[in-house]
Amino acid sequence: MEMKGFPIPENCPEPGACIRVERPEPGLAVVILDPPHRSLAVLDAPLLTDLDKVVQELQQERGLRGIVFAGREPLQFAAGADVAGISQITEREDALSIVRFVHGIFNRIENLKATTVAAVGGACPGGAYELSLACDYIIAADDPKTRIGLPETQLGIIPGWGGSHRLPKRVGTPGALDAILSGRLYPARTAWKRGMVDRLTYPMRLREQAIEIAMGRLPVKTKKRGMARWMVDRNPIAGAVIGSKVRKQVEAKTRGFYPAPIVAMNLVLESFSANQEQMVEREAKAVADLSVGPVCKSLVGIFFASEAAKKYARGTKEFRPRKMKRGGVIGGGTMGGAIAGSMAEKGMDMRLIDLSRGALDVALLDHAAYIGKKRKRRRLKPHLADAAIDRLTASEKMDGLEHADIVLEAVAEKMAVKKAVLAELAGKVPSNCLLATNTSSLSVTEMAQGIPNPERVVGMHFFNPVRKMPLVEVVKGELTSEEAAIETAALAARMGKTPVVVKDVAGFLVNRLLGPYLDEAIRLFLAGVDAERLDRLMLDFGMPMGPLRLLDEVGLDIATHAAHSLSEAYGERMLPSAGIQALMTDKRLGAKTGWGFYRHPKGRKNKPELSSDLGSYQQEDSAASFSDEAIVNRLILSMVNEAARCMEESVTATATDLDLATVFGMGFAPFRGGLLHYAESEGWSSIVKRLEDIAASPDILGRPGGGAKFSPSEWLRSMADGDKKLF
Repeated sequence: MEMKGFPIPENCPEPGACIRVERPEPGLAVVILDPPHRSLAVLDAPLLTDLDKVVQELQQERGLRGIVFAGREPLQFAAGADVAGISQITEREDALSIVRFVHGIFNRIENLKATTVAAVGGACPGGAYELSLACDYIIAADDPKTRIGLPETQLGIIPGWGGSHRLPKRVGTPGALDAILSGRLYPARTAWKRGMVDRLTYPMRLREQAIEIAMGRLPVKTKKRGMARWMVDRNPIAGAVIGSKVRKQVEAKTRGFYPAPIVAMNLVLESFSANQEQMVEREAKAVADLSVGPVCKSLVGIFFASEAAKKYARGTKEFRPRKMKRGGVIGGGTMGGAIAGSMAEKGMDMRLIDLSRGALDVALLDHAAYIGKKRKRRRLKPHLADAAIDRLTASEKMDGLEHADIVLEAVAEKMAVKKAVLAELAGKVPSNCLLATNTSSLSVTEMAQGIPNPERVVGMHFFNPVRKMPLVEVVKGELTSEEAAIETAALAARMGKTPVVVKDVAGFLVNRLLGPYLDEAIRLFLAGVDAERLDRLMLDFGMPMGPLRLLDEVGLDIATHAAHSLSEAYGERMLPSAGIQALMTDKRLGAKTGWGFYRHPKGRKNKPELSSDLGSYQQEDSAASFSDEAIVNRLILSMVNEAARCMEESVTATATDLDLATVFGMGFAPFRGGLLHYAESEGWSSIVKRLEDIAASPDILGRPGGGAKFSPSEWLRSMADGDKKLF
C-alpha cells in the first residue's frame, strides 16, 4: 500500500537514511529511529517510509529471535506523529491513505514472529506510543523526562494508528478511556502502574535490558486484569453503563463543541467486539473525518502557536537565556505569594518580601498547602516537595536579594508606589538582575525611567489565579532589551506558562480586549437583557464562563478601576458604563466577597447562582428584544474591532501571537482557533458589515449609535478589501 498525501519535509533525506538497523548478536535486530533531518525523531513521511521497508525485510528474515525498537539516545525515542504534516492535509482521501499505510506497518510489527520490544524514553506521545503498543513488550526509562500517552484528542483527532483498540486490550476499557479522553502524558512510573508499559529501568540500561527481554533471557511479568477483563471489557452491559456515564461527562465538559472525545470513546467501547480489520477501518475513517475538520485545524494552530512561543523562550544562536537560580517577589498578596511559590516549586531560591507579617504567613501556608496537596496526590516526590517548601523564605525587610537573578514587584497598582519599589531594588540587586513588574496596565516604559540599566526593566504580567492560568504577557517597554524579554519568557516557560511578548500599551493585550467586551455586557444587562441569557449565550459560543460571571471572578472594583484606566488611554470607545456603581458596594465585589452578579456559596461543590435582585438594577428594556445573534455580535465584535487596532499598532509580533493570548489568557473558545481566526472564518467583509450596522443603529441606554467602539478599524477594512488571509 502506498502512502499518498503526507507532505514531504523540505529537507527530506535520502531513502533509507532515517532508520539504522544494528546487529549486536546473531538472531537480534535493533531498529533505531535516527532521522538526519530532525533533532528528535518524528513519524513523518520519510521515517515511516523507511520503517515500512525495514519491517518488511525483517518479516522475511529467518532465524530472527528478537527485535528492539529504540531511539538514537535512551531519552530520545520519538516525538509522535508529524503534526505539521497532518495540519497541511485538506483532503479526506489523503488522510485515509496515510492512516491505512501506518496501520499496515504497525500490524506487520504486531505479527512479527520474533519477540518485539519497544525501548522508550523521553517524549513518547501519540504515534510514538502507538508504535510501542504494536510491540510485545514496552520498557521505559525511569526518568523525569519520560512522558507517555495519547494526547490526540487535545488536537481534535483520535489515536488513529492503533491506540484506540490496542490500549484497551492492554489496560482495559476504563483505563484506556481515562488515558485517551484526558490526553495526559504520564510519567514513566505512573504509566507502569497503569499497565501502559511493562517494565522500568535506568536510562543507561534501557537498550541493554530491552535486548535481554527480546532474546528471552530476562522474563517480564505483565500486569493481568483477571476477571475484570471478562466482567468489564467483554461485557456489553458493563460497556453500555460505562459508555452512558462517560458520554454524560464528556458532553458536559465539551458542550458539543469537540467531536473527537465522543468518537474516541465509541472506538474504545467497540474495541472488544470488533476484529482488528474492522477497528483499523473505523480508526482510519474517524481520523480522516476529524483531521480535515475546522476544530482539528484550530486546535493544531493553537498547538503550533504555543510551540513557537516556547521556541522564542529558548533564545537565539547569539543569545541563550540563563537558568535563573535565585529571585525575589515584592508584595505578599494573593498574586505575589503564588508567583513566588510557583518559582520556588520550579527550583529557584525565592525571597518573598512584604511589610505585613500576616500576609507573609498566609503566603507561606498557602504554598506549603499547595505543595502538600501535590505530594499527597503523588505528583511530587516527598524530597522534592520538601525542597520546594524550603526554597521559599519570607522577610518584612528588603533583604536577601544580593544574588538575585530576577526580582518581581507585585505591589499596589499605583505608578508612584511601583517606581519607588523599583528604585530601591536597583540599589540592592546585581546590575544584571532583571527588574520585573506584574502590573496589569501601567506603563513599563515609565517605570524604567531613572533606573540604572533600564534595559532590564520588563513586564511579567500573570493572570489570576496564577497557578491555573497558562498565559504570561511579557511586556517590552521602550527601553527593555530583547535579551531581558527572552530571559523573562524563558522563566515563564520554565514555570509551565506560555509567554507572549506584547508592546507596552495601556492594558497590554488581554485586558485591553476584555475591556470593551465586559463593558458591552454591562450595557446590555442594564438595557434589559436577562443576566442568565447573557451568560448562557457566551457559554453557547464556547467561552469558559459568561461575562457577568467573569466580572465577579475579576472583582467588580478591579474591573471598574481597569475600565477607567482604559478610558483614560483610549478615549470615547472605552468609555465605561457607570451603571455598575449602583450594584457595587464594599460587601458586593464579586467572588472574593461572596456576592456580585452571583451569590458564591462557600465550598467547592456549591455552584454560584445568579442574585435574585438583579432586575432592580436594570435601567430600561431597550435591549430586551435583541436577538441572540445581535447580542453575540455586540459582545464578540467589540473584541474583534479592538484586536484589529492592536494589529494596527503591532501590539504583538503576529496575528498568531494575538490569537494564542486570547485562548490562553481569556479562554476564548479554542475550537474557534482564537479571536482573529474566528473573524477570518466568518469573513472580513461580513465582520465589517456587522460592525457598521451596529454603529449606525440607535444604541442602548440612549447613547447615539455604536460610535467609536463599533466603527470598523482601518485594518479590518483593509482585510475585507480583497478578502485577505491571515492563516
